[in-house]
Amino acid sequence: MSIAAARAADLLMQLSRPARLRAFAELVRAGSDGATIAELSIYLDQPKPEVAELLGRLVGAGLAGGTGNGVFRVRADVLREAAQLLDREQPINALLIDFPQLKSYFSHGRLTGLPPTLSDRYQQIAELFARFLAVEGVLTEDEVNARIAPVADDVAAVRRMLVETGWLERDRAGRSYGSARLPTS
Repeated sequence: MSIAAARAADLLMQLSRPARLRAFAELVRAGSDGATIAELSIYLDQPKPEVAELLGRLVGAGLAGGTGNGVFRVRADVLREAAQLLDREQPINALLIDFPQLKSYFSHGRLTGLPPTLSDRYQQIAELFARFLAVEGVLTEDEVNARIAPVADDVAAVRRMLVETGWLERDRAGRSYGSARLPTS
């Protein structure tokens, strides 16, 4: 796990507790005005010591900040930055730089849909996946699926697309796959 992924996991873990998530949400609702422990105690219907502990956890995680005068404000940009770091680490995003016209088919480094089968975009996504898979030699269906799974939920549709467009060749039994042509650089 990368440092960015570990950081994002830690942030999500901090917000996985319902009470912390509610406190975070109340700080978001308070906006730039922020809120005091006393105000949050009322909003959350929690005793002040418990609210102070919740805020301490959020501040410690970098999700909130105190002003020194008792007002706490959310730091939602921390979540946005963590999401952007994770997006940059998604393996297919580096290849999408060469295919900017295909970005609308992906969200956070995952394929969200395929264009119509006879369109140019379908051919382009197939080439993108051929580059991503970088098949050398022969792979089993499980190996192909394992390579596709990090970036697509419907691995069968992607595998079928690669075969239909000629980027992968499947044996007669449908158990092994090899590269049918090399991606253009």
